[in-house]
Amino acid sequence: MSFPPSDHCNGKTFFNPGGRGPHSEWAVLRWKLTSRAARWPDRVTLTPRPPPPPPAAGITATWIGHASFLLQTPHGNFLTDPVFSERASPVTWAGPRRLRAPGIAFADLPRIDGVLLSHDHYDHCDAPTLRRLAATHDPVVLAPLGHADLMREFGVRRAVDLDWWQTHPWVPGVEIVLTPMQHWCRRVIGGTNRRLWGGGFGLSMPGARLFFAGDTGFNAGLYDEIAQRLGPPDLALLPIGAYAPRWFMHPLHQDPAEAVAAPRALGARRSVAMHWGTWQLTDEPWDEPPRRLAEARAAAGMKDEEFVALEPGESIHSGQKDGDRKPPRT
Repeated sequence: MSFPPSDHCNGKTFFNPGGRGPHSEWAVLRWKLTSRAARWPDRVTLTPRPPPPPPAAGITATWIGHASFLLQTPHGNFLTDPVFSERASPVTWAGPRRLRAPGIAFADLPRIDGVLLSHDHYDHCDAPTLRRLAATHDPVVLAPLGHADLMREFGVRRAVDLDWWQTHPWVPGVEIVLTPMQHWCRRVIGGTNRRLWGGGFGLSMPGARLFFAGDTGFNAGLYDEIAQRLGPPDLALLPIGAYAPRWFMHPLHQDPAEAVAAPRALGARRSVAMHWGTWQLTDEPWDEPPRRLAEARAAAGMKDEEFVALEPGESIHSGQKDGDRKPPRT
């Protein structure tokens, strides 16, 4: 498959402008030989909750786990990077096993109208979940360039590929924009960066703006550009986990201290932590990210309620009134 050459594509593969891509196999081997991962428990008991009532206005975000959120709005319900499977893996018998159950059971989901899919890694793009959604909800799946063919393999009937900064009009007054993020793609050997990544999804509607970051390394300039183009979000859903060892993960996964700087660059009113405590992908303890988030928040003079770490199944509302909205920066 070929794509138009651009500042992030050579026609065949994609890249981070001015940023770093995935490490070499030698670097992966060095990581595995020179560091020791913290021991995670086999299971942390969690009882799924029913979804909250739909909001009359604004956006209610419920953390399901990892990068999966249920977003309820008066204009439709969305899932971000939905993964309800037991493993983040191409097979059911191996790979990272889920530590905690999804915060909402799949059977309890309200009607799902749209899916915001950030990239093709298995902890974000889960074939069994997408097949179940296609069969039971028939949602529109919005994803970065190169994903539509993969979605059709999963039975998705309505797949829309977007380039960075491309807008998808949802209904009158509601827009969804794919933004750049500093990351990478690979689902199979030989498939490195054959699809675009984003995750940056700006969801804008009357009275509320939400930003979902997907996976990303910290890039203050990119966050600032997102705020300038889309306006400061009322809610920012930001990753805080999968950061150790730092020498290896730094280019592509931000840590809690970096995550705390992101809302300042974005101008976000409130932020929610994600991408932690679901699958052991890296070396840090499972419950360390929210502890380090609290330390970083205090060091930055940020109020606790400005950047929260929810438990799976907990919800937060954008809480923004039309008259209080901050205009985009110019």
